Amino acid sequence: MAQHTPPAAITATGLHKAYGDHVVLDGVDLRVQAGTVFSLLGPNGAGKTTIVKILSTLISADSGRAGVLGHDVATRPEAVRAAIGVTGQYSAVDGLLTGRENLMLMARLHRLGRARGRRRADELLEHFDLVDAAGKPASTYSGGMRRRLDLAMTLMGGPRLIFLDEPTTGLDPRSRRDMWQIIRDLVADGVTVFLTTQYLEEADQLADRIAVLDHGRIVAQGTAAELKRRVPGGHVRLRFTGTEALESATRVLGGEADDDALALRVPGNGGVASLRDLLKRLDDASIHPEELSVRTPALDDVFLALTGRRSADDDTRKASR
Repeated sequence: MAQHTPPAAITATGLHKAYGDHVVLDGVDLRVQAGTVFSLLGPNGAGKTTIVKILSTLISADSGRAGVLGHDVATRPEAVRAAIGVTGQYSAVDGLLTGRENLMLMARLHRLGRARGRRRADELLEHFDLVDAAGKPASTYSGGMRRRLDLAMTLMGGPRLIFLDEPTTGLDPRSRRDMWQIIRDLVADGVTVFLTTQYLEEADQLADRIAVLDHGRIVAQGTAAELKRRVPGGHVRLRFTGTEALESATRVLGGEADDDALALRVPGNGGVASLRDLLKRLDDASIHPEELSVRTPALDDVFLALTGRRSADDDTRKASR
């Protein structure tokens, strides 16, 4: 029986974009499955925002093709715009208007009508925990509240796909985690999320699939676990109840033994095939570990290995020391 291929919310083939002699995108291919979180990682200047602008019809690619929800971005931009929402790096909230007024402005832009727009605004204010602040000017909101209002404005038109371009930049850790939960809730409701970020923990927490962009090229794609297995340093840690079992396992598997902890560290990528082989070798030798754990490199190690640069996550950790 042929396997069903999940529908693609986004497809892109050979996207190129240059400004004069400066090449921003150099042949980008992407496929984003509907109803998932797809995260695009990359250092500043890698071309992440340019991809979002092309896919959301704000600018045109010099060459290549892209489709969003079945619509070609070059030939059917109106259909694309009607089906998507975009939340950029910088809030689109009008600080002189109240939270409710900002939402009603978006309702008018989407031609929802007064009654329907009011109902939708009430729903979103409730969902984003902004009811108490609805009548206050948005200029009085905290950073996290403004980002929630910004996303609520994006959702007024009921988009099936949302582009979130650096959505948690500048937020404190609690507000960032609140935004993560909102994103999870959106995907649970069937919305596709295209997330660009420099925060690797964010991608690790949210993304079903990740692509790493560097100097205008996709240098790696896969799940977080798949990307981590590409970087050396992964290992399997086995713990035993006695020294005899530890010594026997060391003879069979090699690796680095820790006599005090009764543990053995065996290099490996943590893949299913390698784990199956390791356990079979132990079973054939009648060696039974008490505990097994797989350690893989962090996503930050992947980012450094692929781009030669540290991530914003790593910079933030260093600055806080």
